[in-house]
Amino acid sequence: MNFTNEQLERYSRHIILKNVGIEGQEKICSGKVLIIGLGGLGAPAALYLAAAGVGTIGLVDGDAVDRTNLQRQVIHFTPDIGKPKVVSAQEKIAQMNPEVKVNTYHTLALAHNINDLIKDYDFIIDATDNFPAKFLINDACVLAKKPFSHGGILRFDGQTLTHLPGTACYRCVFDAPPPKNLVPTCAQAGVLGAVAGMLGTIQAAEALKYLTGVGKLLTNKLLIFDALTMSFRTVKIKRSDNCPLCGKDPAITELADAEQAACDLKSKG
Repeated sequence: MNFTNEQLERYSRHIILKNVGIEGQEKICSGKVLIIGLGGLGAPAALYLAAAGVGTIGLVDGDAVDRTNLQRQVIHFTPDIGKPKVVSAQEKIAQMNPEVKVNTYHTLALAHNINDLIKDYDFIIDATDNFPAKFLINDACVLAKKPFSHGGILRFDGQTLTHLPGTACYRCVFDAPPPKNLVPTCAQAGVLGAVAGMLGTIQAAEALKYLTGVGKLLTNKLLIFDALTMSFRTVKIKRSDNCPLCGKDPAITELADAEQAACDLKSKG
């Protein structure tokens, strides 16, 4: 790429970074990242990827902006209430970096369409807020040999891992969605807004590291943090021979939608 003077100025803090430089910025500007979910995790991830100059960003979300989103979903503003999240996010990206191409998909990621959604992208960010979507994204990416970042938050806690073909996947750690009434959603139990920003930016960093080939990704590792104590720990994981998806004798060979088993907090008194 032949960067203009304006581009050299915009990306100067990347370009002067050892191990990134012009070559790394070229890889970023040529990269394609898909973000599934434009809530607490997808909002900061989209902003940082756009600021970094990722050439093409895909945005997948079937919801509209709600007032309760504004506490943590920083790409959406009060005037955006009622607007499709993909439109709201696209508008902010255009203001931040008009050079970025944005593809919007105002839909849920489901078994019948997820392969078409992910096929043209280099890296996928799972920024969804429910287990069926997370397992579906994992399964689709593993079967299609696509690298992706998983992220999950609740209350004051966050966790994330990165999968590359041949490394441990989400099902190697959690082989199936949890049963009903075991894990509440953020809408039921709450989440500290800044926790979403903490994890979403980690996922953006993983995407940029993948595109540039810099550093070590969170492969075969689960990063867990507790914002109450501001403690971080990394748990080593490994690809499981018994994994129902990527193990020696996989039971999952086709994609399927799972029912969301929401936790009914009232039933627990």
